[in-house]
Amino acid sequence: MKFWPASRFFGLFSNDLAIDLGTANTVIYVRNQGIVLDQPSVVAVKYSTNEVLAAGDKAKMMLGKTPESITACRPMRDGVIANFELTESMLRYFIREVHNNRKTLVRPRMIIGVPSGITQVERRAVEDSAKQAGAREVYTIMEPMAAAIGAGLPVEDPAGNMIVDIGGGTTEVAIISLKDVVYCKSVRVGGDEMDRSIVQYVKRKYNLLIGERTAEVIKMNIGTAMLGEESKKFDVKGRDLVTGVPKTVTLSDAEVFEALTEPISVILDAVRSALENAPPELSSDLVDRGIVMAGGGSLLRDLDILISKETGLPVRVSENPLLSVVVGAGKVIDELDFFRDALLK
Repeated sequence: MKFWPASRFFGLFSNDLAIDLGTANTVIYVRNQGIVLDQPSVVAVKYSTNEVLAAGDKAKMMLGKTPESITACRPMRDGVIANFELTESMLRYFIREVHNNRKTLVRPRMIIGVPSGITQVERRAVEDSAKQAGAREVYTIMEPMAAAIGAGLPVEDPAGNMIVDIGGGTTEVAIISLKDVVYCKSVRVGGDEMDRSIVQYVKRKYNLLIGERTAEVIKMNIGTAMLGEESKKFDVKGRDLVTGVPKTVTLSDAEVFEALTEPISVILDAVRSALENAPPELSSDLVDRGIVMAGGGSLLRDLDILISKETGLPVRVSENPLLSVVVGAGKVIDELDFFRDALLK
């Protein structure tokens, strides 16, 4: 009788997955392996057959540059599914990448982070997409809860923990105690809205048309929530709306600051709203514990200093803000019985 090596036998079985299905990026954590995939939430398909040609980095490079026969787009908008079929195709593509295109005997359990303001219909779309992509069971968890766990906050304590998770499509501000959300404010403003604000500002001021990818580069290089003494500049290339030919202009950080004023003010209002609605006992905890920030938007220069100045509370950015949600969801899938109360019912 022939026996397989144990490693080969268990390799046929699929491990449980934790997925941060974000507007900007999709990150996948595999139980006992850690984070195995971090790719932009972009998919490119053949227009006539819907055959997936690429997803992630390769598809992002195609945005705005495809012929009519190919469609490259973001199937997620504002933290929720905008295109069900493309989201399912993208998820299936990524899961196949994670398993190195192997066939598995057992379909995995999945836990997916979703915005706190998600509707039942939107949540069902996420669960159905995951099941169609190969999941056996699907659990959902609020993104701010997952981000708080991933940032190392003691969410199980009978004390207030405040998290501000600024993602691509949404900003989630939550106060958490005893593995549950006491109060949460979700606004559909995040990194993407900041990019669109920069696009509109450049268009209005310079009659220059730029894409959202270019706006993202501007934000990452000279974007700021507070003006400093030292001015920064960045050369921007786009299409002149008057002459129709390519043109280059130089943007300053003061101009980008002006462009970002509106989305930042919406985020500040959400933080104030959460603090105003916090129970008094939890508010007293926040004086000592402060606010923790997560998500890619929290990396905007001096945003943590601005929030601290506006609230009077200590503010810190989590150790790895881009991965906080998936790390937290991964901890939940690893210790499902302990964190079961943290899941969406």
